[in-house]
Amino acid sequence: MAVTKNNFRQLLRTVEAVADLGPLMTGERDFPQVARDMLSGMLQATGAREGVLFTFRDKPALLTSVASAGFALMPEPALIPLLPKHVHALASTPGPRVIGGQNVQNFLSSNGNVAPELFKCIAPLTVGSKLVGLVALGRREGDTAYTSDELDSLGLLTTYISLAVQNQTLQQALAQRVSENLRLLASMHGFYDNALEAFAAAIDVKHVNIRGHSLRVGRYAAGMGEALGMDAGEVASMRSAGYLHDIGKVVVDKALFAKPGALDAQEFREMADHTVVGHEIVCGVQFPWPRVPEIVRWHHERADGSGYPDGLVLQDVPMPVRIVALADTFDAMTSARPYRGAISVGATLSEIVRLTPQKFDPEVVQALLVQARRDAVGSNPTPFIEGELGPDIAAGDIDQLAATLQHKINHGRAYLA
Repeated sequence: MAVTKNNFRQLLRTVEAVADLGPLMTGERDFPQVARDMLSGMLQATGAREGVLFTFRDKPALLTSVASAGFALMPEPALIPLLPKHVHALASTPGPRVIGGQNVQNFLSSNGNVAPELFKCIAPLTVGSKLVGLVALGRREGDTAYTSDELDSLGLLTTYISLAVQNQTLQQALAQRVSENLRLLASMHGFYDNALEAFAAAIDVKHVNIRGHSLRVGRYAAGMGEALGMDAGEVASMRSAGYLHDIGKVVVDKALFAKPGALDAQEFREMADHTVVGHEIVCGVQFPWPRVPEIVRWHHERADGSGYPDGLVLQDVPMPVRIVALADTFDAMTSARPYRGAISVGATLSEIVRLTPQKFDPEVVQALLVQARRDAVGSNPTPFIEGELGPDIAAGDIDQLAATLQHKINHGRAYLA
């Protein structure tokens, strides 16, 4: 009768431990805490006083503790390197087994920072034929031996715990892979930025009057994208597209850039063709940013259809193109040309607002005003408008321009709260 009662108590403890595993495995707590709770359940179900839960990685083959209890001197983490024979023995062991004496060395190495002789029972954690971890138990209450009932209970629990450990291992591997990909992506973006900056400088080398233009357009486009709430990847895309928007100008006659007067029809056509030529150039390149070709082709399109080369109206022009188009216009107006001097920032912003919404997207113009105002009040960590230009317009005047813009896009209607 005593045996039956003991078996019943053992079964009850096991069932309770299994019932507790469900919430542990599906909860949102940190894995180390989950591991401690799982180990506690195994100790309770088996009557063990000491135990360690290990995870396994195969390159190099190593057991690393994630939770331990009861041992007086257990390092954190406890590490046990494994030889191929140990990995094979653990992975092929069908369930928990008592260890001691010589057979300890069949499963565990003594080359780590913990003595395997401390363990009296091991339960390999496997998913299919793959080893994912190990439960190692020390002495039981009263120093009694582990019976087949305790081993059966432990075997039932480790079926669930193996899945939990495997899930955690997969999550860590995924997180590591994502982190590595992000680092690679960041290095790629860094490489692209550096390479494209050099390329932008080469594009603008045609004449002293346009040097730095492509770099500034990239910076302005990125700043406006940021003001519009774009994420970091989209902002990087805007910067790179700005660097490349005039790539077609590499085939334009250098003399046209230095002409002090207006271009004739043929000269204008040659200059305007840089959008089509540039589009042909970039279409053959696999960029990380899919919008680059259309930005190169359409950055001279205007909201009312008066631009070139395709005469598109605003609703046919993607937002990234609208941003680079305004960045290009802003820098062209505030830069000196052979036929005129540079226009001040204040006068340029006023003229852009006057031409909106006929020529430019009001939302993008508003983003330009936001960045200019940040410069005016000194809240931009890096000035949006750099160099000698600087903010030559007060914040209050920019606010007035913003109010004028809002009034225009509302068609002069007043709305009462």
